[in-house]
Amino acid sequence: MTDQIQARLFDDDPGWGEAPVRAEVPLAGVARVLLPNRVQLELRACDLESLLPEGHRARLVWAWVEQADLGAMYASIRAVEGGSGRTAIAPEILFALWLYATLEGVGSARALARLTQEHDAYRWIGGGVSVNYHTLSDFRSAHGETFDALLTDSVAVLKERAATAECVNAQARERGLTRLRVRGTAKVRGVLLLHALAHNLMRTLALAPHLLGYGRGASAEPAMAT
Repeated sequence: MTDQIQARLFDDDPGWGEAPVRAEVPLAGVARVLLPNRVQLELRACDLESLLPEGHRARLVWAWVEQADLGAMYASIRAVEGGSGRTAIAPEILFALWLYATLEGVGSARALARLTQEHDAYRWIGGGVSVNYHTLSDFRSAHGETFDALLTDSVAVLKERAATAECVNAQARERGLTRLRVRGTAKVRGVLLLHALAHNLMRTLALAPHLLGYGRGASAEPAMAT
């Protein structure tokens, strides 16, 4: 008997003094729900092409930019194949970004740069190419002559169609041109020409959609998503 008592005294886990284990009883009336966890990291397989539906305005802008003569813009690029220097961003991307932003009422280079990271339409136009606001601002200021030439070409196309009465100034105001928020002649000219090009682009869609690959005649205008 003494040996048994000593064995229990020196046992590593005698089991004395332990509180009895009680089963947890759920509180009555407290709902158990799934709450959002927006900080959880996710990996999604998604290509940029699938972000926008057919007929989206960004696709229209890209179709117009692709057929535009941007030779003057390319002539100013110093980086060439086989040479040194940083690879330039394709003028089509920068021009399409500005043209689409103008249609959407965005006139700030900083705001546009932010949208290229956050908005699907701008991400689609960029196609994975990173763009900062300095590049966007410099591009708008540097290519006023090309904008002017493209505007002349688009006007020539529209003159081939029937004359229409349009509220150009009202439409420009709807796109955010209530006042000029840039300084310098080059920037002001770039803003105004982009608004004129945006207007003529939409008129081309209405009067000559076949030039943008949407069939022929005004009735062929696609249902456009923004």
